[in-house]
Amino acid sequence: MTTTPFEPEEYERRVDATKERMREAGLETLFVTDPANMNYLTGYDGWSFYVHQGVVVSLEHDQPVWIGREMDANGAKATVWIDHEHIRSYSDDHVQSPVDKHPMDYVATVLEEMGRERTEIGVEMDAYYYTARSHERLERELPHATFTDATLLVNEVRIVKSERELEYIEQAVEISDAAMQAGLDALAPGVPESTVAAEIYHTLIDGVEGIGGDYPAIVPLMPSGEHTGTPHLTWSDEAFEAGDPVIIELSGCRHRYHAPLARTAVVGDPSEEMQRVADVVVEGLNAALEVAEPGVTCEAVELAWRETIAEHGIEKASRIGYSMGCGYPPDWGEHTASLRPGDETVLEENMTFHMIPGIWFDEFGVEISEPFRVTSTGAERFSSFPQELFSV
Repeated sequence: MTTTPFEPEEYERRVDATKERMREAGLETLFVTDPANMNYLTGYDGWSFYVHQGVVVSLEHDQPVWIGREMDANGAKATVWIDHEHIRSYSDDHVQSPVDKHPMDYVATVLEEMGRERTEIGVEMDAYYYTARSHERLERELPHATFTDATLLVNEVRIVKSERELEYIEQAVEISDAAMQAGLDALAPGVPESTVAAEIYHTLIDGVEGIGGDYPAIVPLMPSGEHTGTPHLTWSDEAFEAGDPVIIELSGCRHRYHAPLARTAVVGDPSEEMQRVADVVVEGLNAALEVAEPGVTCEAVELAWRETIAEHGIEKASRIGYSMGCGYPPDWGEHTASLRPGDETVLEENMTFHMIPGIWFDEFGVEISEPFRVTSTGAERFSSFPQELFSV
């Protein structure tokens, strides 16, 4: 029995919007391999992205075609909205085969059967799971096709969320808030970092009342001590000591939709300098949120942050946020709009972002972030978690 988190009509609207983008780009065929884009167009949800798979969208066909490993075809039948005749699978001897056989050979066969072998085909050249060999094999097997980079075509369709997508993000943030609280509650001198991570993970999966969690696209990030100046570290089995700072960045996940959240804590009392920086981060964060509304550019939102922290003698070179939503490992970001200088993306109602204006020094770092949506009148926080530097 097929179960999807959205009605078929919503998937059909997504496919229609994708086809419109294809026409604008002069594409007759699109082959997507990003798992989030596959999910967005078909509903497919399985941990099979370590082998080659993809979805074909054709201007000449009403429904997309899912292509994957034979043993994953039943998983497709259980999760996609499309008719089962549009589920195609290759035999297992294509997988990591030492002989001259590759899954893209089968993809090429499907494209030929669909009559797409002489069309302009868009492929996701910069997607994590579309390899150089994949592209080489498609070009070899389809010599009369023309291949064009369409890496962000579906991502750009995804950037404005439907009401149901917003509901799932709101449910994800309930899990995020609960997991953040679980992590802070577990923090204490003598407690191993891995124990705190375990409490966070338990809550991320267990969820909150009536809402179960899913695995997030990124593991909980937990740099501590002198490493808080280095984002994207995870945890060790070392025990926390009095005075240790720790950054916790995590996200609840609901039907693959995320609501990332970051907070900073100290086991004990923070230094005056760390408290000062945290206060500046909160001030700049809210100054940027005040600016965010339809018609404003991403770079204008970042400028409000940059000008605010400059008044306190602080600079930050990296971006302060990005569009987020549906995601699979290794990222919950959508790879489209970024809150940084030079990004002239114009905000629209129901775009969703993770604003994470972290400041990192050699000695310590501070992250206090907010997932938010763009409403008709401004920015609306998804989370109600306190914006402060925590002392535990």
